[in-house]
Amino acid sequence: MPTIDVNIERCKGCERCLDACPQEILGMSQKLNNKGYKFAVMVDEPRCIGCSQCAIACPDVAIEVYVEGAHYQFFQY
Repeated sequence: MPTIDVNIERCKGCERCLDACPQEILGMSQKLNNKGYKFAVMVDEPRCIGCSQCAIACPDVAIEVYVEGAHYQFFQY
């Protein structure tokens, strides 16, 4: 099963990943990170298809996608 790892300290809450997700499985946390932003979280993990559109759309490179042991990291800064 695919899983998504969101770096909550890097996320600025722009919600681009929410718009990019075809399964609409992402939502915004009610908690704030250390910078004062709400961050993205998975709200319906079993529906994730591992397409990585969320990671591609993230301008802050805060999302990494893992699919059955494979680790996809599209950008590294």
